[in-house]
Amino acid sequence: MLGAAVAALLVAPASALAHGLVGKADLPIPLWLFIWAAGAVLAVSFAGLAVAWSRPRLEEDRFRPLPDAVSRVLTSRAVEVVCGAVGVALLMIVVLCGLVGAQVAGQSLTPTFVYVAFWLGFVPLSVLLGDVFAAFNPWRAVGRAVGRLLRRVDTEPLAYPARLGYYPAALGLLAFAALELISARGDRPATIATATLVYSAATWLAMAVYGVDAWTRRGEAFSVYFNLFSRMSVLERRDRRIGVRPGLSGLARQEPQPGIVAVVMVMIGTVTFDGVSFGQTWLKNTRGPIGSLIDAGLEPRYAVELVYALGMTAIVLVIIALYQLAVAGARTADRSFTTRDLARRFAPSLVPIAFAYVAAHYVSLLLFQGQLILPLLSDPAGQGWDLLGVADGDVNYSFISPETFWYLQTALVVGGHVAALALAHDRALVLFGDSRRARRSQYWMLGVMVIFTVLALWLLSEAAEG
Repeated sequence: MLGAAVAALLVAPASALAHGLVGKADLPIPLWLFIWAAGAVLAVSFAGLAVAWSRPRLEEDRFRPLPDAVSRVLTSRAVEVVCGAVGVALLMIVVLCGLVGAQVAGQSLTPTFVYVAFWLGFVPLSVLLGDVFAAFNPWRAVGRAVGRLLRRVDTEPLAYPARLGYYPAALGLLAFAALELISARGDRPATIATATLVYSAATWLAMAVYGVDAWTRRGEAFSVYFNLFSRMSVLERRDRRIGVRPGLSGLARQEPQPGIVAVVMVMIGTVTFDGVSFGQTWLKNTRGPIGSLIDAGLEPRYAVELVYALGMTAIVLVIIALYQLAVAGARTADRSFTTRDLARRFAPSLVPIAFAYVAAHYVSLLLFQGQLILPLLSDPAGQGWDLLGVADGDVNYSFISPETFWYLQTALVVGGHVAALALAHDRALVLFGDSRRARRSQYWMLGVMVIFTVLALWLLSEAAEG
C-alpha cells in the first residue's frame, strides 16, 4: 500500500502543488502569536464598529462622476472595440498555443497566462480599477459582435430565469477549480485549451439563448467572479459614466440574488482547499486512502483525483456550514427574516475575505510566476522563438524575503476580515434598524470570521513549513 500511495502522490494534481509560498521558511514569530494578534484586531475592530458606526454608511448611493471628458474617452466605442479585440486575440493565442505548442507547462504560455495573468492578475486589477474584465471579456466581445451582425434576425432571447440567479456562475467557478486543483492533467496546455473551447462554446450558446448582457451579468462565471471583487473598488462604471464611490459600497448595494451564497462560498472554499492540499497535514493523511483505492484496482491518477475531489467538496461544505451558523446567529436579532434571505443579504460582506484568501495565498505565485509572462509571450508555443527579445528572462526570487511575505500575507488576511466585519455591521444596521440589535446579530459573525482568520493563517503556516 505504501508504494502505491507514494506512486499516487507522484501524479498528484500538479497545479495544486505549485501554489502558496515558494520554498520553506521559518515563521518570524510563533504562529500562535500571529493568531492571537489577529483575533485581538478583529475583537477591537468589532468593538470600535459597535461604538463609532451607529448608522449605515455604505448603502447610500454616493456615486460622484468623473469629468465628462474622462468618461467619454474611457467608455468610447473605440476603446470598447480595442479592449474586446485584445481579449479575443489573447483567447485565440491561449487556445492555439495549448493545442499545437509544447506540452510542457513551463514552456507554454497557456498555463501561466490562464492560471496567473488571467485568474490571479484580474483580481487586484478589479479591486483597484473596478470591473476592467468587462472591457476585455472575449466571450462578451464575440457575443456582441455576432449580435450586431445578426441584428436583422427577428428573434428575441429568452428571459433569464430569476431562479437561476448566479448558480450557473458558481458551477462554472467550481469546474474551473476542479481543472486547476483536482485534475492530474490540469497544467497540460492541451487540457487547458480544450477546456477553454468547451467553456467558450457553452458560454456562447447560453448567450444565444438568454442574451449577451443577461448571461454576462449572472451566468458567465468569470464576469460574476471579477465583478464581485470590483465592488470593493472606489471606481465604478454606470452606463457611459465613470465615477468614484466609497470603497466597499458596491458590495453593500449588491442585490441578494439566488446563487450569490453559492458563488461566495465557492470563492472561499476552493482557495481554502488549495491551501489545505498544499500542506503536509493533507499529504500525510491522504496517503492511506489513496493507497487503498489503488490497491482496490483504481488507477493512481483517478485515485488521487477522487480523493482531491472529495476533499474540495468537503471543504466547500464546511465553509457553507460555518456561514450558515453565522447567519443563524444573526437571525436571533429578528426572526421575521428567513435564514435564506439573511444568507443572501450578508453573503457580499464575505467577498473581502475571499479577496484576502486569494491575495494572501497566491501573492508569491503572482509576483514570481508572473515574471515569466513576458518571456512566455516572446515564445508562446515553446518553439524556440524570441518575438520580443526577452525569451531568456528569468525569475528574481530575491527582491523580497519569506519573512516579509509572511507579514504581507498576514496583513492581507486580517485586513480582509476587518473589511468584512465593517460590511456585515453596516448591512446589519440596515436590516435590523438599530445599533443594539445590529450588534447582537453580529456576535456569531465575529466568531465565524475569527475561525476563518485562524484557518487562513494556519494554511499559510502549512505552506511556509512545507
